[in-house]
Amino acid sequence: MEHFIVSARKYRPQIFEDVVGQQAITNTLENAIKNNHLAQALLFTGPRGVGKTTCARILAKSINQDGKEINPDEDVAFNKIYIIDEVHMLSQAAFNAFLKTLEEPPAHAIFILATTEKHKIIPTILSRCQIFDFKRIGVLDIKNYLKKIAAQESINADDDALHIIAQKADGALRDALSIFDRVVSFSGDNLTRQAVAENLNVLDYDSYFKTTDLILENDIPQLLITFNEILAKGFDGHHFIAGLASHYRDLLVAKDKATIALLEVGDNTKKQYLKQAENCSLSFLLQAIELANDCDLKYKTSKNQRLLVELALMQLASITFDSESLQSGEKKKSKQFIIPSYNFISISPSLSTKKNIEPQNLIIKENITNVVAEPNDSSYQTPKIEIKKDINPIKEIIKKPTLKTERRRSSALSLKSIHKKKETKNNIVDLESDNENKPKDSFTEFQFLELWNTYIEKLNKNGKKISASIMNTDVPRINNHTIELTFPNSMMKSELLKIRPKLLKHFREELNNYSIDFDITVNEENEKKFAYTPQEKYNKLLEKNKALAKLKSTFKLDL
Repeated sequence: MEHFIVSARKYRPQIFEDVVGQQAITNTLENAIKNNHLAQALLFTGPRGVGKTTCARILAKSINQDGKEINPDEDVAFNKIYIIDEVHMLSQAAFNAFLKTLEEPPAHAIFILATTEKHKIIPTILSRCQIFDFKRIGVLDIKNYLKKIAAQESINADDDALHIIAQKADGALRDALSIFDRVVSFSGDNLTRQAVAENLNVLDYDSYFKTTDLILENDIPQLLITFNEILAKGFDGHHFIAGLASHYRDLLVAKDKATIALLEVGDNTKKQYLKQAENCSLSFLLQAIELANDCDLKYKTSKNQRLLVELALMQLASITFDSESLQSGEKKKSKQFIIPSYNFISISPSLSTKKNIEPQNLIIKENITNVVAEPNDSSYQTPKIEIKKDINPIKEIIKKPTLKTERRRSSALSLKSIHKKKETKNNIVDLESDNENKPKDSFTEFQFLELWNTYIEKLNKNGKKISASIMNTDVPRINNHTIELTFPNSMMKSELLKIRPKLLKHFREELNNYSIDFDITVNEENEKKFAYTPQEKYNKLLEKNKALAKLKSTFKLDL
């Protein structure tokens, strides 16, 4: 049996012209050799499989046919070109020894260093090297190179199949050649898109086209079934939603002739993208990308990842659902959305079959409020209709019912609270009525504060945490016999007013001074920082997240 040679070795470039995707670097090196302007130390850095070592070997052969790879601690007296691959693996001692050579390099020696991790090389060596940054190779460049190899190997390969391999390689030509060998072993001499997708366990473009069609049709049940089938094939939900976001990006690119060149897919797949892009509005694609990308970001931290993706799919399917188009009589395939009953008014079938009467020219003169009756029902009355042109059917035909509100009734609980408020008010009046003849002993600020803190501790011990927290505000100030209290908001002030009679009674009796009173105020500047009403809370949240406004308008939410 003939020994098999992997494509990465068999088709390794031997001259600079054969190097794929690094034209800027190869042109620079060729000109440097031609003009005898080559540095004595060069560093080739970049991702794996992009041609660093290949270019180093070609450069060495171009300068000296005897160039070979050696270790840096060997004798350099009889060599000219030294290639040190994966230079970041050298020890600290080796780096220091090599640095001495680079500081005063021999006139006859040129050093070519190659690495995937430039940050691991000490700065003193980097500063003495001419650095060449190799980039990831583009998908189209890899695909075209694979097409040449397939032709040489007499392999019939679909353009889309080679494109999938190129995408899977993620910019590394060596990886692309390894994948190519693997797929050929699986499929033989005929590479199809389906076979490649199955072998590489990647979602085919058709899965995303089908998913998007279901989303545009608002068919949520079938959409969830399709997602379940994808999971059953062993695909990851994270991989699916990330791919769906990329799919919408490609559809967005396909909508404009100026950006179609950015669509890195095969010719047949490109036609599918252009066709589906015509059915997608710009607003839909922008919202779809945002929703899919948001799901992608939240996926790893989600406790129910499947549900997260399913919710994202349902939200995507709801983007194109237009209740206004349904109101105007336009039919939708989907039956998965429940429209509020006031959006539709039943009209006799006999009316809809009459000729020369179009829905947009109908005005319902009677005030119908959400009544649906069968034509054969004796209670059914045909609305009065007149024909009128140039009107807005939505505003005239569809009228939301007027909500009737009953007279507010008081429950037993509310009556109890009313009586309690009256009792509190009466207690305050009783408390103030006979204070003139009672003692008014003087007291010090220290005496009052000590009594104040003792009272708070007593409340805490008795489990009255809320009352204690209300009293535990700024330090009270004493002005004659008036205790001045300042609270950060009106809510705390109102809570203290509820227990004011009890507090006055306590402190008056303890200090034997019945002229003591409370002056309760609110710090207006501080209160502005707090939100109490629904509108204030909404405004505060809106300052932190502007997307709330969009959410409120989209779902027509009330505060």
